Amino acid sequence: MLNNAFYAVQPNVGKVADVYRPKVILTTQCVNNRVAIRVADNGNGIPDAIKDKIFQPFFTTKPTGEGTGLGLSLSYGIVTKGHGGTLEMETKEGEGTTFIVQLPLV
Repeated sequence: MLNNAFYAVQPNVGKVADVYRPKVILTTQCVNNRVAIRVADNGNGIPDAIKDKIFQPFFTTKPTGEGTGLGLSLSYGIVTKGHGGTLEMETKEGEGTTFIVQLPLV
């Protein structure tokens, strides 16, 4: 998720002279006996047309040879099936994306 966030902010660097400042923010907090980990970026966000595909195996928005489309799919399986947590996404096209991992505290 961090790699995807860094990838998402890169295309905007240099497009708007000294106005755009790429940001990737990682936060954690404890909520109702669960740890919440948020990875947020101020990239272009995820278009509505592909929101429902991002956790599918082999789906990628990267050019051929640059991505396998397995990162978010594998992460989803590990978080949900392997650890009983949740993996959700909040995004607004043109503003950025936040992935939220919630894992139960043992």
